[in-house]
Amino acid sequence: GIPRAHTQHTMSDFDHLELLSGMEQMDPSLADGSHIIYEKELTVEVRNREPHKVGPLENIKFKILVLGEEPDISNVRVELTSEDDLFFNFTHDCDQQAFDAMQKEQRLMLDFERYPGVLVSTAQNCKKDPQSHFAVLVIQADGSAKLDFIQNMGYKFVELLSLEFQKSPEAVVRDEIRFRYTTVKTKMEMLAKRLAEVNAMVKIKNPSLLLQLQQRGGPAPKMSSSSSVAGSSISSYA
Repeated sequence: GIPRAHTQHTMSDFDHLELLSGMEQMDPSLADGSHIIYEKELTVEVRNREPHKVGPLENIKFKILVLGEEPDISNVRVELTSEDDLFFNFTHDCDQQAFDAMQKEQRLMLDFERYPGVLVSTAQNCKKDPQSHFAVLVIQADGSAKLDFIQNMGYKFVELLSLEFQKSPEAVVRDEIRFRYTTVKTKMEMLAKRLAEVNAMVKIKNPSLLLQLQQRGGPAPKMSSSSSVAGSSISSYA
């Protein structure tokens, strides 16, 4: 049969997954009934008030949410946040009327129903191929911002899509910070508990191995080369 200790640990891991899943549903971004279709970190060049001056590369979380089910969607929202600056929070809200104006201004050859899919594929191109696809965020003094998705054709830069953003209201930022803090705190507590369980088990079965593990520690994570690759493309677009 299965040892009792093993059964307890399996149930504990399952409970942890259930807890994390429940916490994700408490995301304030979902309060209006929207659902997340994309959530990843992108390397973005951020320019503050000087649109023609090259800015620093920053890792920005790019979250796309849709209200309604295709093809009957009523709103598309993009949220930009940063792990390095909890108060960095910008929102792009787009309903059918706003999209119509955007479509006319940018001469976009797609309808509103396809807009979320195009946003996902455009973001994915920046993620997978930063040498030829990249994003530039220009932040203005009044709290507005513009995110340009640009393709490097080798002989010229082509602006594929431009999104207007507004700095999120203070209440939204506060709720987002509270949610992220609670999520991280819960994960840390779960990891600490699991580590204590592993330590106790190894200490009983193989004390010398535990000593070796504590002395050696884990290998340092390697830096990704994507940021440096993106930088060579973005610095040329000024």
